[in-house]
Amino acid sequence: MIELILGGARSGKSRLAERLAVESGLAVTYIATSQPLDGEMSERIAHHRARRPASWGLIEEPLALASILREHARADRCLLVDCLTLWLTNLLMLDDETRLVEERDALLECLHELPGRVLMVSNETGLGVVPLGELTRRYVDETGLLHQALAERCQRVTFTVAGLPMTLKGVAL
Repeated sequence: MIELILGGARSGKSRLAERLAVESGLAVTYIATSQPLDGEMSERIAHHRARRPASWGLIEEPLALASILREHARADRCLLVDCLTLWLTNLLMLDDETRLVEERDALLECLHELPGRVLMVSNETGLGVVPLGELTRRYVDETGLLHQALAERCQRVTFTVAGLPMTLKGVAL
């Protein structure tokens, strides 16, 4: 099963994904897309690490997500990707349109062939005002388009607000 879990900052989306990973009963591999580029991000990463069970595998991959998913997906494994918006940011910051398109398309194309369970966490950024800067507008646009394409391909899509999951597609939690 491929699942997309959306929500705003501190909405409970990562905690929900972690709970679902534990409840799956499968071996879990956590795929982190963030990069500790400043002190605040390092603190966020440390917070996430402290919450996760020690038995979980960890892969840190900021760019080549589809490749990692193909390599590690197994029928007896749950892959938890946290988070797609950081992954998209990493690609946008490359200032290489070709790489962004290649990686996004590779992700969308590989989902149907992945065995096991895949939980993908992402920030819903389209609920606020239109950003003023070109890069931030592009980020919001790219994120929204990615979420739409992923939602078409996922068996379940959940939106999380205040720690409460709302199922948008698929079997309710």
